[in-house]
Amino acid sequence: MSQVNTQQMGRLIAAGSKDKLSDAIVALAQLNALHILDYDGTEEGFSLGSPDPESEKVGKLLVKARSAASIVEMEGPEGVIHPSKIRKLLSEDFPSKIDDLLDKQSRVDDLEGQISSLEEEESTMELLASLDIDLELLVGYDSIESFVGIVTEPIHDESLGNSSVVFNSKIGNINVVAVFTKIEDSRRVNEKLERAGFQPINLPIAMGSPSARLEEIRATNRTLQNEKSTIEKSIESWVESNGKDLACGLEILERDHDVHTAPTRVAVSEHAFMIDGWIEMKRSDEVINALSKFCLHSEIKQFEMIPGGGGHGHHGDHHQEMPPISYQERSMSKPMELLTDAVGRPAYGRIDPTIFMFVTYPLFFGMMLGDMAYGMVTMGLGWMIIRKSGPNELMNLGGKFLIYIGLGTLIFGYIYAEFAGWEIFLYEKATNLDGSYMKETNGDYIFLENHSPVAFLANLYPFDLKGGYGPVAELGYGVTLSFPFHRVGSHLEDLIVLTIYVGFFHVLAGLAIGFRDILIHGNGHGGVGLVCAFFEKGTWMALLIGGWMLAYGFLGSPQQMGYLSESGSNAMVVPGAIIVLSSVVLLMWTLYKYHGVPFPINIGLAPIEAVGMMPTVISYVRLFAVGVVGVKIAETGNHMLFEPMVDILRTLSEASTTDYILIPLLLIGWMSVQAFAIILGLFSPNIHAARLHFVEWMRQYYDSSGEEFRPFGPKPKYVEAD
Repeated sequence: MSQVNTQQMGRLIAAGSKDKLSDAIVALAQLNALHILDYDGTEEGFSLGSPDPESEKVGKLLVKARSAASIVEMEGPEGVIHPSKIRKLLSEDFPSKIDDLLDKQSRVDDLEGQISSLEEEESTMELLASLDIDLELLVGYDSIESFVGIVTEPIHDESLGNSSVVFNSKIGNINVVAVFTKIEDSRRVNEKLERAGFQPINLPIAMGSPSARLEEIRATNRTLQNEKSTIEKSIESWVESNGKDLACGLEILERDHDVHTAPTRVAVSEHAFMIDGWIEMKRSDEVINALSKFCLHSEIKQFEMIPGGGGHGHHGDHHQEMPPISYQERSMSKPMELLTDAVGRPAYGRIDPTIFMFVTYPLFFGMMLGDMAYGMVTMGLGWMIIRKSGPNELMNLGGKFLIYIGLGTLIFGYIYAEFAGWEIFLYEKATNLDGSYMKETNGDYIFLENHSPVAFLANLYPFDLKGGYGPVAELGYGVTLSFPFHRVGSHLEDLIVLTIYVGFFHVLAGLAIGFRDILIHGNGHGGVGLVCAFFEKGTWMALLIGGWMLAYGFLGSPQQMGYLSESGSNAMVVPGAIIVLSSVVLLMWTLYKYHGVPFPINIGLAPIEAVGMMPTVISYVRLFAVGVVGVKIAETGNHMLFEPMVDILRTLSEASTTDYILIPLLLIGWMSVQAFAIILGLFSPNIHAARLHFVEWMRQYYDSSGEEFRPFGPKPKYVEAD
């Protein structure tokens, strides 16, 4: 099937004798082909199945393995392990090793609690030790109230009256006070202490000198810290010896637990079972053959969409249960599934945008970043991630994605003739004494030496370029292509026009995809067919084309157009305006007929919606703007930091002490600017390329309501499938 469509799905119904349920589930797990639909309990005579007896044993060990995995940082093996080896470990002494790890961690948790409590008591004892009063003397009087705490300023006896005894001390910047007063004066003393910022100390129930208790606490704390350190080293040693086995064991236990508990997702009666789910039609024969050994009846029915039945509808009378979405098998374009999944999988039967983004996303990213040096750095980063990914498919796809966008950046960097913010062709034009450019008899400029620090890269270009300029293609309608394409120089306006055309055709392609989807499958509101597709998407396509004719006819010069009436007015303006006005009227009917908007509201709403198409297309100008800003940042760093450093190095024999100090500073500064430009180049163009696809393009057609296809069975990461 074409890469623009998702997999054709079918509905499986399988039934058999209840004693064969476990065998059927194991077979399905090995196939890894069925997206099980959990039984909802609505069928009379059927109920949910019971877990396999082994599930309790596996579940207990799984809980322990999960707990162990949560307290240590582990890495799986670099290669894939055969499951028999891991199952042997789990059946022997490895569970006891997990218990040993959990016991050690439990002891560490206890020690941390004790240490925390001791540290809190230690801070209290440090304050009390400064008073040099035994602990039992601080509390416990019948006729005397004691106040022990911290104040902002020392307390004097005379300020509290003759009935109070005050002890002051100071530890660091903290003022500690102990006040003893008659009970009848305690309220008055408390008020005065509060005005002094009094904060009471939580006194421990103990006896003896605080200093002695403090030493005892510190000694105990050291003992506990040493024990904790020893156990933590033991845990680290455990992870080094058993970490890979734990990762593999956890994976096997997760698999087994899914299989043993799978009967709870299936409908069973007293003597039979029934399994319901979705499969990819290309695997239908394989699944039927595997289940025939354990099922008395197996049937797969290819899913057929009811036109207009895939949406929600205004009245809910044409909703059709949709299958999950499985992508086509891909190799090169598979990393772009990361982008599609970020938005949500397409609704069944709709166009899958993945293969389109395989082309347009690196194209847009490359247009924005467009620097050979940054392209190579991006590709190198992707290559490093792939090497480090191991069995992690997500990292592997992410690395390939970086290689793709890096390749786009490298190609456009070659087209733009840019490297690390420098232009490869940077010639100085010779001038006369009066400042005017010297000209040969044929009117061409005479260019002097190329002063770009990366001028040697001009050897990458296959022919002599006069002043860095090569062939030019005038395609009409304001489109000019050049090689090299100097986007920050003489071709800046050409790039702006080109990005607008890119937006025009990209949006138009999105509308065309939407036209196809509505024509075949409907608009999600019950409408389907040619008429519905014309009003829903054809109207917008006409508006887009008419808007271009009107804008270009109004702005285009006679030399660009060549379509002028005798009066000199552009012949595209009038037909473009007619198409736009007609499209607005048709849009009013579309909003009323297919979206239920009252017609009086549409009179004002339709023109507003129509005008919204203009900023959608103009939004693609960011393909020029983001790139120019990025290259100017790098170029500024080159001019202000790198080139002065080179000038100093050229005259190194005459350099002063200050110059020698400036060289490393300028180098560090220049490298920092380049690093910033690379980081900005990785994030900013990605954000804008994603916006152009997810917002401006997909908005024209995309329905992200598809559910991911999740086949029942193992997902091998570190351990091979059984």
